[in-house]
Amino acid sequence: MTDADHKPDSPVDARALLKDLQGRFDVFRNFSPLAIGIDKQLIAQQPDVNRKALRLALRSHTMSTRYLKEMQIVSARLNLDGSPAGEITDEARAHSGELLRDRFKKQAEQRKAGQEAARAEQEAARAEQEAARAEQRRLEKLSQLTEKFGRKAK
Repeated sequence: MTDADHKPDSPVDARALLKDLQGRFDVFRNFSPLAIGIDKQLIAQQPDVNRKALRLALRSHTMSTRYLKEMQIVSARLNLDGSPAGEITDEARAHSGELLRDRFKKQAEQRKAGQEAARAEQEAARAEQEAARAEQRRLEKLSQLTEKFGRKAK
């Protein structure tokens, strides 16, 4: 392992790094659209940062629903200090919209599948209960018949 892997201000875990970035920079905390090449700004400020963890943290951040929603409504990208770093292109806005639609569609399908599975489980439980009641009625009738005809045989 390198010295960078042991420094406390250079988290190796992407989630820990992202949490650290959100604590340090408003643009991360507010899910503001980030400047293209923000990784270079971060490396310049923290040269010993684990680059793989940084890449994963940035991916996690920029693929979050909240970030993608911000891409839809905000017009400018921001640098680490919050200064404007260019406009959000129509292509980038369309891409974030597509990702959100796909995500929401998938979530809706999962919810619907879960609801259908729950309904099927409820129907199976009702059928099982009805079968148990029918079996109980059959046993009661059988018992009554045995009692009725059992006395005559004596």
